[in-house]
Amino acid sequence: MKKKISPAWLLRGTFLVLTVVLGVFLAVRAVGNAAARANREGGYAPGVYTASASGFGGVVDVTVTIGDKGGITDVTAVGPDETPDVGGAAIPTLVSQILQRQSADVDVVSGATYTSNAVREAAAAALAQASGETGAARPTPEGDNLFIPGTYVGVSKGFGGDVEVTVTVSENAIESIAIGGEHETENIGTFAVEMLGERILSAQSPKVDVLTGATVTSNAILRALNDALTQAGADLKRFPDATDSGEAVNRVAVNMDADIVIIGAGGAGMTAAIDATQAGKSVILLEKMPYAGGNTTKATGGMNAAETHYQAEQGIEDSVEQFVEDTMKGGHDLNNRDLVTVMAQNSAAAIDWLDSIGAPLPKVSFSGGATNKRIHAPEDGSGVGAYLVTAFRRNLDELGVTVLYDTCATDILTENGAVSGVKAQSKTQDVTITTRAVILATGGFGNNEDMIVRYRPDLKGTVTTSAPGITGDGIVMAQAIGADLVDIEQIQLHPTVEQATSMLITESVRGDGAILVNQEGKRFTNELLTRDVVSAAELEQTGSYAYIIFDQRLREGLKATEKYISTGITVQGDTIEDLAAQLDIDPATLAQTLADWNGYVAAQEDPDFGRTTGMEADLSQAPYYAIKIAPGIHHTMGGVKIDTQARVIDTQGNPIPGLFAAGEVTGGVHGGNRIGGNAVADIVVFGKVAAQSAIAYLAQ
Repeated sequence: MKKKISPAWLLRGTFLVLTVVLGVFLAVRAVGNAAARANREGGYAPGVYTASASGFGGVVDVTVTIGDKGGITDVTAVGPDETPDVGGAAIPTLVSQILQRQSADVDVVSGATYTSNAVREAAAAALAQASGETGAARPTPEGDNLFIPGTYVGVSKGFGGDVEVTVTVSENAIESIAIGGEHETENIGTFAVEMLGERILSAQSPKVDVLTGATVTSNAILRALNDALTQAGADLKRFPDATDSGEAVNRVAVNMDADIVIIGAGGAGMTAAIDATQAGKSVILLEKMPYAGGNTTKATGGMNAAETHYQAEQGIEDSVEQFVEDTMKGGHDLNNRDLVTVMAQNSAAAIDWLDSIGAPLPKVSFSGGATNKRIHAPEDGSGVGAYLVTAFRRNLDELGVTVLYDTCATDILTENGAVSGVKAQSKTQDVTITTRAVILATGGFGNNEDMIVRYRPDLKGTVTTSAPGITGDGIVMAQAIGADLVDIEQIQLHPTVEQATSMLITESVRGDGAILVNQEGKRFTNELLTRDVVSAAELEQTGSYAYIIFDQRLREGLKATEKYISTGITVQGDTIEDLAAQLDIDPATLAQTLADWNGYVAAQEDPDFGRTTGMEADLSQAPYYAIKIAPGIHHTMGGVKIDTQARVIDTQGNPIPGLFAAGEVTGGVHGGNRIGGNAVADIVVFGKVAAQSAIAYLAQ
């Protein structure tokens, strides 16, 4: 009797046969692919070649294998410091493209511009070696010397353009070094340009620490230096490692005193230091980073102010009352109205004060959430933060203010409940400063993920625009001596952040007429609503991102856009259809969206989303530009509780004698959402209020 085969066994048998057939097919194909790679023909010399380039987080190494017939047979790329789900995820695609095209001239992976450019640059350098372009033997110094004396130049791509390093060497010493990086971000990358040369000369080695917060520029400088030193015949393996080993050093105790100690050299701290010094007080300004600026450097839009002489000169009607109401509405009425009123009432005087120290802000335009043109910016439309930091630093130098960089405040000292001093640490010193008045200006906690998650677990993993030193230190120190907190869970997302670089796209781009479109090529919101509303609208779109679209007219009128273009985060099209094709958007849809928008500007009416501001000019002048953006953490509205005199309030509702605070370290000014342009108003107004209150306290 024949045995029946069950359907299940029949299915398993069929699957087994198919698996074997598929396995044989894949094996044959793998052998064929390997053979095809081995037999690729090209113009390169057989061998294995390796080169490096600076990516977003660090160095990217690319190794290219050339087969016997001169073709590229294998490519590996390693970038351990690249963002895992952005640059790191792009590397396999780039490697595959190089193999397929047999060339380093491959497409940039969208959203991973820096990593893509690093892989392309390193691959091109490796292939140049394989072409014999750099095949000459390294020159050899005489005897055991390090160098062949002379002057050598190396070049590498930085954050905004080429960085050039010119180094002069004798037989065994680096005699001088000059670094050129005019396109690097002002008061971020430019600090690396200013400071790394001194580190290199001191260490007599290219193996020094990069400057925190300016990694891309630092790596470009070190790569260019290595190139120059190699030209001088140096064997890079012979140089000492001068990077921070983390080993303990013998620390020296240092005692100092001052009328006022200010903790944090961001915008609020520098404002307070300048104002107090102008009033004749001795000031010590502590900054844990090796440079000044903090989050102020990141500010790109402008400063809100009402009833200013610039508004009057330009025929702009505005009022302190409207400024207050806009701020309260934007903050969902969680703000402390008294603090908001102080900011608005003193904003015009703050503009006058900036005029007096050589930092005028004459360009006035709209920002999200503002009823009237109120945001004041530099004449050329450059980013307000870097502009002000440069002016503040110049004034600090002219006034001779003592600034201790690389010095982190750790404790605020008290005696009988009143401030009596500050403890701080540098790499080599334990510093104790005796003082009766301390102004906290340490910024928020946007770069401290643990604190962010503690108060807002839903924001875990979100990109931040905050500077590296913005980690909440001042909040912790103030709490340790009894300070109360307010609105600490209120953390703002900014709607226009380029995710691969964490670069903030200034609100002035939208204020000057740009629009936002989704992947379908359609507008989806009034672009100049408050930041929280626009961010929420973006998160509802396909992929939770959008594109900001602008034209040549807007580019020429807003200097800040040049940074976006030079750093490679923009896409450019000669026509709107061309731009759409590059963004993988239906060209007809995007063209219709733009035509509709231009019609709305002509009619001064937006029937789709009711936009009424930032409509002075349409988007009709080619070429066209787009930047892919999504929300990122931009500001922590909550912090230390203060009163209208910037005095820090304790948990019992009383001022802590001698302790004052200003800027993002405080809470209450911005409520549940900060209006664009109010942070700069906050730091200047309350920086001055804190200085004057500290001076009044010392007179008691």
